[in-house]
Amino acid sequence: MNSQSSVRVERYSECRLPTEYGAFQVIAYREQGNPNEHLAIVRGDVQGAREVLCRAHSECFTGEILHSLKCDCREQLDLALRRIAEAGTGVVLYLRQEGRGIGLGDKLRAYHMQQKGYDTVDANRVLGFDDDLRRYHMAAAMLEDLGVRSVQLMTNNPSKVEQLRAEGIQVVRRVPHLVEPHELNRGYLETKRARMGHMYDLEDDAVPKPAPLAPEYDPAVLLDAE
Repeated sequence: MNSQSSVRVERYSECRLPTEYGAFQVIAYREQGNPNEHLAIVRGDVQGAREVLCRAHSECFTGEILHSLKCDCREQLDLALRRIAEAGTGVVLYLRQEGRGIGLGDKLRAYHMQQKGYDTVDANRVLGFDDDLRRYHMAAAMLEDLGVRSVQLMTNNPSKVEQLRAEGIQVVRRVPHLVEPHELNRGYLETKRARMGHMYDLEDDAVPKPAPLAPEYDPAVLLDAE
């Protein structure tokens, strides 16, 4: 797996972290000349592994920290960690590119435009931004450092699959990554489906409710066992 971007990255720090979904190895990476720190959240032995369950997840402060109801980002991150815990092996690549790459402050500006009636695409455009400014060169660099040979990508966005492949990542299949919609994010999800090509079935009964984690995924048990 060779990224076309020739990114120079540093594996800066790492630790084993107990979470409600089990224990993960969390590795911080830095890109030369960029202060952002990106994370690889790893479960199991992925060195030399193929068809590794993987999610390339972009940071969402409003959803993950403030529990905003405007998007489904926090639920998608939780689902990825849950799925990897249940599979026993996998990687979440946590990429620091808030608001589809426009940053937190401008994301809030875009939210303000949405209050005036713009959808998530037109809000970006009226502020002078492209629909999606995210890049995936760091995802490729981190997977290369981890020794991952190929991935099964958890995403509803076929464009993300193509962008990752363009960076040299061997994506063997797309794994649908659906979470239950609700009244306050249904319009946002519909816009992503209709205008950005995301693949959603927005019927409530089409999205399975996540089952509770089995006792063997108790984080304390997992941390002791590894």
